[in-house]
Amino acid sequence: MQSLYDIPAPAKLNLFLHITGRRADGYHLLQSVFMLIDWCDTLHFDIRADGQISREDLTWALPADDLVVRAAKALQLATGCTLGAHIGIAKSVPAQAGMGGGSSDAASTLLALNRLWKLHLSVETLSTIGLALGADVPFFLCGQHAWVEGIGEKITPLELPSARFVVVKPDAGLQTQLIFSDPTLKRDSETAIISGFAANSIERIYKYGRNDLQAVAQKLCPGVNQALEWLESQGLSGRMTGSGSAVFAQLLHGIDEGSAPAALQVRVCSNMDVHPLVGWATSDGIKKV
Repeated sequence: MQSLYDIPAPAKLNLFLHITGRRADGYHLLQSVFMLIDWCDTLHFDIRADGQISREDLTWALPADDLVVRAAKALQLATGCTLGAHIGIAKSVPAQAGMGGGSSDAASTLLALNRLWKLHLSVETLSTIGLALGADVPFFLCGQHAWVEGIGEKITPLELPSARFVVVKPDAGLQTQLIFSDPTLKRDSETAIISGFAANSIERIYKYGRNDLQAVAQKLCPGVNQALEWLESQGLSGRMTGSGSAVFAQLLHGIDEGSAPAALQVRVCSNMDVHPLVGWATSDGIKKV
């Protein structure tokens, strides 16, 4: 096997997450801003001539048919490619955190194998394949921070001011389905507009809106409350990202990371200008705000 690529798969934070309705098929309609941060997994790719997809877990054990393997097989199926790959996964982004770690791994896999196998597919084509794997995958393929709507498939890239954040992940994770099936979940937030969000000052843009999933998550996972309380003890106002259980706050001053309870993982991150693999696939033209 010939070693070719060692590539990052960055996490995301939801600056806010509003649930604006529910479709007849049960899927929830949302509005959110997804922001790329420099907390990354690392994926190692080797080409295989036998068409097999193999995986090596370099940190902790992953499910046998995780999103990386599914992404590679979906790309083979969509293109008829007869090449394979051996993929080593060094996980860093925690699971069930609302940070999109699995979806980001899948997106980086699609981008890497698109280049490794010389398929020359566009971002739009890869996004169609990725959407069948998970609603967040197209965001990571778009390469930039984005305003996200619908069930996650409507993506408008946007720019955000550079900033640092502290992210706090409790030991316990959260299952997305448990939150979305809760009868007390708020599902009627007023629809916002992207220009209204973008018009905010730097001081206000990172305080915009709220996470409608947070109240339910706090009932289901005491660790979310513990993480929020620790941020408050540091003089920071936190909120949950995605469907949790990680919470975050913009870092405006120094904090005492060592004072965090042992059950909390604390990491200081910065947002990214663009995805590290931006340009790894062609684009048919994506409007930018």
